Amino acid sequence: MKKSNNIQILKENKAAMNSAIQWLKRSYGLCTQIGIKKDYTDEEYDTFETLTSRYARAIDLIVRKVLRTIDIVEFEQSGTLIDTVNRAEKRGLINSVSSLREMTELRNEIAHDYIKAELIETFENTLNQTFHVIALAKRIDDYIVAHNYVDARSFPNS
Repeated sequence: MKKSNNIQILKENKAAMNSAIQWLKRSYGLCTQIGIKKDYTDEEYDTFETLTSRYARAIDLIVRKVLRTIDIVEFEQSGTLIDTVNRAEKRGLINSVSSLREMTELRNEIAHDYIKAELIETFENTLNQTFHVIALAKRIDDYIVAHNYVDARSFPNS
């Protein structure tokens, strides 16, 4: 595949990430207003369910699409997800492999929590981690722009 095709894919993945982050920020703001509590109204549960879903989608886009596409554009050997994450750390895109591991483990919890008590803990963890996901996406967006892989910045404002 030609580099120009890969850059186009990176642009598309970056746009998808930024769109996901915009919606994640919206849910984060709503859930921050609700706060963490033992019991939620049906509407509040729906709002937190939306946050967790958007969180999971954002993590998937970042890890499985954007970071892997950066590797491809920079002519890195495709390898395991661990290889991709290690290269992201070397690029300064993530603070540490363990911090991204925490984000992805929460994403996995979101997909498997069904018990009410566990959901409340998942809501709290998601609320606490969302800020870090937004900051990560911003760093990735800045990196892509700084390396001239895209023409203009399009990261969603607060």
